[in-house]
Amino acid sequence: MIDDADGLRRVLAQTRTIAVVGLSAKWNRPSFFAAQYMQQRGYTIIPVNPAYETVLGERCYPSLRDIPVPVDMVDCFRKPEELMPIVDDAIAIGARTLWLQLGVINREAVARAEAADLAVVMDRCVKIEYARLFGGLGWFGVNTGVISSKRPLPPPRIAPAER
Repeated sequence: MIDDADGLRRVLAQTRTIAVVGLSAKWNRPSFFAAQYMQQRGYTIIPVNPAYETVLGERCYPSLRDIPVPVDMVDCFRKPEELMPIVDDAIAIGARTLWLQLGVINREAVARAEAADLAVVMDRCVKIEYARLFGGLGWFGVNTGVISSKRPLPPPRIAPAER
């Protein structure tokens, strides 16, 4: 399981496409503003929620297996007891990373994903980690825990035409 700054930075730098399982279309839900934040930083967001047609201007899919393009990261906003089928789907579609959001803790799911060679991050927010590691939180005076006089460069943004 990845739990250090270098590992998290590497995962975020190598990721371009994030399937967000449980992404809500409601602007005030954590899944919405986390996905929107990452989308604004050049990541391709693929909403996965059978309740919606579109979220954040992107087509929404009922499940991971319905996504027709490769996915780098599966970001889970679901209850821990609902994770095992999601892990199976993430493995089936060839995702490289399983990211379990804050409060989403399931060691059995982590073990299954790691056994299939997925990188796993558990109980962390992708938005918070991106901001902490690439300088976003520092603007608000939040102690990021990263001691350096220089902020690392964020991963390069990908223009919509290149996606």
